[in-house]
Amino acid sequence: MSWLLLVSLIWAFSFGLIKRHLVGLDSGFISAARLGLALLVFAPLLRLRGISLRTGTMLAGLGAVQFGVMYLAYNASFRFLHAYEVALLTITTPILVTLLADALEHTLRPRALFAALLAVAGTALVVWRSSHLTVTLAGVALVQLSNAAFAFGQVFYRRWRLQAPAARDRDVFGLLHLGGFGVALVAMLARGTPTTLSASQVGTLLYLGVLASGLGFFLWNVGATRVNAGTLAVMNNVKVPLAIAVALLFFGERTNLPWLLASGAVLAAAVWLAEKR
Repeated sequence: MSWLLLVSLIWAFSFGLIKRHLVGLDSGFISAARLGLALLVFAPLLRLRGISLRTGTMLAGLGAVQFGVMYLAYNASFRFLHAYEVALLTITTPILVTLLADALEHTLRPRALFAALLAVAGTALVVWRSSHLTVTLAGVALVQLSNAAFAFGQVFYRRWRLQAPAARDRDVFGLLHLGGFGVALVAMLARGTPTTLSASQVGTLLYLGVLASGLGFFLWNVGATRVNAGTLAVMNNVKVPLAIAVALLFFGERTNLPWLLASGAVLAAAVWLAEKR
């Protein structure tokens, strides 16, 4: 679970950085830049010996959905929503993760589902109390598509790794980034690329590509194989109160501190419930 917490902290900076430096850029370009940089990090680590063409294609397809489709929808949603509205609408991911994992295993785990619902409620506490919502249907649809794509990828990767314990994550993870980059590249070429970038935009893209997308996605999917499905679902929402705390400490934004602390307490209870045997 420590990997998931570390990644949540890395991702917590993404909301503020995107809203502050990248809002004017096309979502296809942002997605392609992030995933292209992540691919450059993991391409040298690719070791495909023993990986069949079918498995390699499947992993690239997972990356196309989890990273490519997710990023395109997520970045496009900022055109219709404020950053805090995007943060609020991402909180349904734990429910999607839990329901999808249970569907694949033909079961229903009430404890995991309740923990996911508790995580949603805890996250909603701080975002809802700190925000005036003016959401649009297009924005809601894009964020929910992003949530579903990310849930799909992490659940199926976790399932594959549990069925292939001899595989090493670092040997194959470049395939996921390759699939995601392919989807984003097609979208970028269809819309064009910006002619110039400021120094702050370049720095932000480097942070998002190398750390948030490259190292972050790798550690997240590896961490997903080391916890149960309920804990994985709950941890999907830890980044939201962390993002608000980061905005408070580093970006000079305001928030409702008592509600932020209450949100953290509820999320901690959700993690405890998901981990309880």
